[in-house]
Amino acid sequence: MELFGVSAVDWIGYAAMATVLISFIMKSVKKLRIVNSLGCLLFVFYGVILDPLSLPIIITNTAIFCINLYYLLQKKKV
Repeated sequence: MELFGVSAVDWIGYAAMATVLISFIMKSVKKLRIVNSLGCLLFVFYGVILDPLSLPIIITNTAIFCINLYYLLQKKKV
């Protein structure tokens, strides 16, 4: 399936890229981590559906997602 000559797989990659880029314009660190996590999950999905699998994309974005999740779930110590 293609749209404007771009495959569905590539559209997922572009969506992941745009989401990660947009995350960096967030002023709130919490919002940045949430949006960035969504972009990372999209990149993991993109890496999985690529033929062949792209382990560097999967591993890197899984690690970044875990780091974001850790900081989002961490209770603030005052």
